[in-house]
Amino acid sequence: MPARPALILTVLLASSAMAAPTIDPQFSTHAVIQRGKPVLLSGTTEPGGVVMVTFADQTQAAKADGKGRWQAEFPARDAGQNLRLSVSGADGSASSTDLAFGDVWLCSGQSNMEYPLRRALNGDGEVASAKDDDLRLMKVHTQLSDDPRTGFATAPTWQRSTPDSARDFSATCTFMVRDFRATEKVPIGAIDDTWGGTPIRAWMSEGAARTSGNAAPAALLDLYRTDPAAAIARFGAEWGGWWRSKTGQKPGDEPWNASDRLAWKPVPSIGSWNDWGGDWPTFDGSVWARRRFTLTAAQASQPATLSLGIIDDMDETFVNGVAVGGSSDPSSPRNYRIEPGVLHSGSNVIVTFVRDLWGPGGLMGPASAMQIAFAGGRTQALGSGWQYDRIPDEIGMPPVPPWGNNSGVATIYNAMIAPLGALQIKGVAWYQGEADVGQPGYDQRLAAMMSNWRSQFRDPQLPFLIVGLAGWGKRTTAPIESGWASLINEQRLAVDRDPRAALASAIDLGEPNEIHPANKQEVGRRLALAGRSLAYPGTNGTLGPRPLRAVRQGNDVVVTFTKPLQTLTGASANAVELCGAAQGSCRYAAAQAKGASLVVTGDGRPVARVRYAWSDFPLVNLYDADLLPAPVFELTVQ
Repeated sequence: MPARPALILTVLLASSAMAAPTIDPQFSTHAVIQRGKPVLLSGTTEPGGVVMVTFADQTQAAKADGKGRWQAEFPARDAGQNLRLSVSGADGSASSTDLAFGDVWLCSGQSNMEYPLRRALNGDGEVASAKDDDLRLMKVHTQLSDDPRTGFATAPTWQRSTPDSARDFSATCTFMVRDFRATEKVPIGAIDDTWGGTPIRAWMSEGAARTSGNAAPAALLDLYRTDPAAAIARFGAEWGGWWRSKTGQKPGDEPWNASDRLAWKPVPSIGSWNDWGGDWPTFDGSVWARRRFTLTAAQASQPATLSLGIIDDMDETFVNGVAVGGSSDPSSPRNYRIEPGVLHSGSNVIVTFVRDLWGPGGLMGPASAMQIAFAGGRTQALGSGWQYDRIPDEIGMPPVPPWGNNSGVATIYNAMIAPLGALQIKGVAWYQGEADVGQPGYDQRLAAMMSNWRSQFRDPQLPFLIVGLAGWGKRTTAPIESGWASLINEQRLAVDRDPRAALASAIDLGEPNEIHPANKQEVGRRLALAGRSLAYPGTNGTLGPRPLRAVRQGNDVVVTFTKPLQTLTGASANAVELCGAAQGSCRYAAAQAKGASLVVTGDGRPVARVRYAWSDFPLVNLYDADLLPAPVFELTVQ
């Protein structure tokens, strides 16, 4: 039967629309183009097609590759505003207007960089004063991919800074680039590329992850690509090993195998457990959730998919003792394939570990989405009849699978960094690490990420400004082993080995009961000081004091710093410890700042290490003349 003319026209129009040239969103209207560097523009058209690219009164032809990607390079310029970019091809054209040369800063990390301007100190006032036509903002939407992408699934756009465009933009980034606007007097483009609760392994390429201590998760990801069921089973075994290491339980005694041993209580309602009353409104922690259900022999023999709706923040789910899936993405509905042989005729049980990190959490549902779907199309509802049992806080953070979630290997990089391509930028501000606490080797992972991004952005000298984590938690009256302090020390180590990186310590800006301190103004100020030191030579930038070495001097230990120190509110430095070689041997010690040295008074006991601010929420008073704090550190005594 001949095709109808209307259908033919529709197909032709769709084909033409698919082949029409596009401009990548990082060069869209209102974009800032990095001054002083070659301009590498990009977009899409039909595979192999030729487009004419006109920018800043220059035109050149660009041929697309086999995937329809075109690129055009123009010479570097130092100034220019109200510029236009146009691209035309056989099937149409595209354009961007109001472009400007200036400096582009990429701000990235987890929730403390994501923290919006409206929630900062004096948030309403900061938002109200946000109008600046030469400050341009681009917020990248959260998105995931298990493989690198050349374009964004959800494209961001550039906007001039206004109260509306700035209110949900990164507060830390805003305060930093406002400072640069005031000192550099050029247009500034700021990119907010952030996602709360995410580990650094998700922000680097798979290749970088393999070289930075994540080879085992990357190998598991390889298996997932070829045999998902085997990978899920292997990860389930690793997860079970983690649980047994925390509880001392033996194989077969775990809650997913012996759920009747728990003290189950009815789930009051599907949805945030912070709405359950009692002490639940402030609960951030973990629970076991259970749902029993009955199947016929015919149902149990079919392939099936378990749907649990949204779980905030993370889960690991077992059916009849078999791991069927898990995720750490608080916005993603859980849909897990149940392999043949897992379901039984008669009674079956789902047991799910649920952990909420902060904010509303739990089995968010909705209840109508919770079901088992069988191959024949029939479903069995699971939206009611759930039970729970709380898990002690000391269990801590579980492992998460390296695929399909925002804690996976390269899953955020693939979708939110790789699509930026070889974008020319001035520098990177990075505020992340909370999700990596308790996992040694952060210095290696941070170094690998910085190298990875420098390679992508084609700038081996690209500055990285690293925010040291702010204090969070309880004050202590005796030395402790702190995973929080250990991670900050590893941030410092990575920076010390990299001449194009700087650490902006925020250890003194924390709040004991809030992991997201509101004083982002001071974080932005410290980043800007570091940024001017690395990226704008000859300006009034400065770096905070860094410890260089610790040496014995008689009975004392002398720590040498990069610049002179002072102690505030007293003649002695707080939170200084001398330690032997063994864990648990640290004790507080008296210490005084003398020029660029910190002299720690010995106590006659063995000394192998010296530590400073080594707790989750230390009380510190050691600063330089610019009121930049000394960072958390541990040094071997020479």
